[in-house]
Amino acid sequence: MVIDQLKQSEALLEGHFLLSSGRHSNRYCQCAKLLQYPDRAAKVLSVVAGKVKDLHIDVVVGPAMGGIIVAYELGRQLGVPAIFTERENGEMTLRRGFEINPGQRILITEDVVTTGKSSLETIKVLEGMGAEVVGIACIVNRSTGELGYPLFDAVRLDIESWDTADCPLCKEGKPYVKPGSRAIK
Repeated sequence: MVIDQLKQSEALLEGHFLLSSGRHSNRYCQCAKLLQYPDRAAKVLSVVAGKVKDLHIDVVVGPAMGGIIVAYELGRQLGVPAIFTERENGEMTLRRGFEINPGQRILITEDVVTTGKSSLETIKVLEGMGAEVVGIACIVNRSTGELGYPLFDAVRLDIESWDTADCPLCKEGKPYVKPGSRAIK
């Protein structure tokens, strides 16, 4: 069902992509294409909501950009507040009057988790405020599973990627595109 929704939304892309990790890939999942359809987003995220409903979550927090709509929809389905973190001067922070209280149980939300960089930056901020992070939720899991927190996904996708020097698409001379919102360092 999840793969069908991603395909119907044209969220599964093929080509030559520069990922935010700096690696290259021939496939990319652009979850924003799915999230533009509230009914499809609700269906896909109901899979995740079913997996986390018994975690006694107080707040869901999505790192900007990819986690904001996911947080909103999961918050709606779970009946809890949904807020987001964002980068300010290159540092992840909680702004806009959002508050976290010590001891609150937090679920981090993302569209796609690969390295978990944005989630881990958000976790650092929230745990610094005394929150208890109970896990990370996402639509698409592309991670190696080594994030140190439980990961709850709607679907796992194994998408091959390469270092720039080893990229067969670069060797063929195919130009790449850089989707996503995070700057590459």
